[in-house]
Amino acid sequence: MIIWLNGTFGAGKTTTAKELTALLPGSRVFDTEEVGIMLRHVLSTEVVRDFQDWQPWRGLVVAAAKQILDYVGGTLVIPQAVLVHQYWREIRTGLETAGIPLQHFVLHAEHDELLRRIETDPVIPNSSWRLEHLDDYDEARSWHRREAHIIDTTDLRPQQVAMRIAADATRV
Repeated sequence: MIIWLNGTFGAGKTTTAKELTALLPGSRVFDTEEVGIMLRHVLSTEVVRDFQDWQPWRGLVVAAAKQILDYVGGTLVIPQAVLVHQYWREIRTGLETAGIPLQHFVLHAEHDELLRRIETDPVIPNSSWRLEHLDDYDEARSWHRREAHIIDTTDLRPQQVAMRIAADATRV
């Protein structure tokens, strides 16, 4: 199974993913940004705004997830913002075709809280790249509402969010 944690930067995906794997035996985090980093070396001449714009990223994420699950089983927790609906449909369809059960959660935080989290991030404070994607997130919210379980993280600690997701995931 895959538990996909979607949402914009600062919503708590990475921290929640770590908490979630501590709650779900046999689970592990699959950081699909590493696939994008790998492709940057190969596709550096193909200029894009985001590595997700490269079609090979979407296909490789699906292929790698299938290979990993075939090899070790369990649950993959993927903390990755996908804000372009077409890209999400490609990934979701690929996972469905591969027979991989998918649970899609969007971690949401109110705008002021997102700004606070981005501005005070201990690793990359005031990231202009993250701030520039807030409008993309706002545009994605309409399809996120239709295609995911939304969890408002504004006033929750990551452990609380992880506990909610774990409870939902074990019901299936």
